[in-house]
Amino acid sequence: MNESIHADATASEPQDRVTELIEQQTAISEVLRAIANSPHDLQPIFDAILDSATRLCRADLGVLRLSEESGLRSVAVRGNPLLVSQFWSSFPALAEKESFPFRMAANRLPTHIADLTALEGERDDYWIRAMNAGVRSGLAVPLLKDNEIVGLITLTRQKVQPFTDRQISLSRDFAAQATIALEITRRERQYREAQMALAHANRVATMGQLTASIAHEIKQPITAARAYAAAALRFLDKSPPDVAEVREVLTCIVNETGRTSDVVDRIGSLIKKAPPRKEIVDLNVAILEVTALTRSEAVKTGVTVSTQLAELPRIQCDRVQLQQVMLNLIVNAIQSMRDVEDDNRKLRISTESIEPEGVCVAVRDSGQGLRPESLPRLFEPFYTTKPDGTGMGLSICRAIIEAHGGRLWATGCEPRGALFQFTIPAN
Repeated sequence: MNESIHADATASEPQDRVTELIEQQTAISEVLRAIANSPHDLQPIFDAILDSATRLCRADLGVLRLSEESGLRSVAVRGNPLLVSQFWSSFPALAEKESFPFRMAANRLPTHIADLTALEGERDDYWIRAMNAGVRSGLAVPLLKDNEIVGLITLTRQKVQPFTDRQISLSRDFAAQATIALEITRRERQYREAQMALAHANRVATMGQLTASIAHEIKQPITAARAYAAAALRFLDKSPPDVAEVREVLTCIVNETGRTSDVVDRIGSLIKKAPPRKEIVDLNVAILEVTALTRSEAVKTGVTVSTQLAELPRIQCDRVQLQQVMLNLIVNAIQSMRDVEDDNRKLRISTESIEPEGVCVAVRDSGQGLRPESLPRLFEPFYTTKPDGTGMGLSICRAIIEAHGGRLWATGCEPRGALFQFTIPAN
């Protein structure tokens, strides 16, 4: 009979191992899916890692802490709901330097405590709290990046039941996944910051090209306001003063100074360095603001600008970023027509609603057009067809449109000119 029991146990071992491997593979897939779906948010990743670690290592509670200057801060806790609640109420969120968890992390190796009650020489306030919370067996695995401690995963049990070598090895794998997630997020953040800095530099450079046009836009209402003010003085010098005329002229002055304020506000919003902000936007209004800002440049270059704006659904987007795209496309179009005969310099801006819910914006010029060989590379970083170009404008524009879930592309026109179009999905 004993031989039969032994045979059954031996036969079940391969099946148990297969089941365990399937569970591990499923856990790894869940973590990878969390990493793919949350490149900017670590919390779902940490939760997925701890869920898998506590389940596969048969722990009652799992805690993930991240390093900061003053110690290790708890950022995720998973396991028995009652124990999770007890942890947050019984333990400080920050395990300070020299505390029990910090000393375990300092080993830079997994620390396995088979029986917390038998531990000698490591007792402190944190140890007392753990004992009072019923912790008996524990495993601490540090998160390491270039041998520097970036965090700590701890798994605990409410009864004396040491973790197996296989479970310790598995917990190291989960710690490695958490470290990779931290690094991916750090690099993603650096990339976004660099992209924002480039986009800001591009906006400033484009506005620099429009310096004369901006000065003209501001000077016009100021000159008009001065003329109105002089007229008001003349009406006041009459005997008796023509109060009705003065009131009308003062109204004109208020309107002109309002125009100046609008121009300054538009310039300020376009060149300030600010994080992306999604809001409900009337795209037609946003486009008209940019065309107003570039009007003087178009007039100076002899370009006739026409607009055909359809009724559009409101979209949720970063207004400044989309205006940057329009600014780049309009300025590029105007510059492309400098060598064209005066009567043929035409710029057409149009919008239309598209299915499924979304909008399409088109900017068409009558310039020299696009060479077929340049089309595939037009949106590559640092590729430019202009002698003084940086090759970043269109690349940044495409990145902005794609970040909004849309698409930006260009086509050549017959007999001349180029057409740039982009789509943005509606809410």
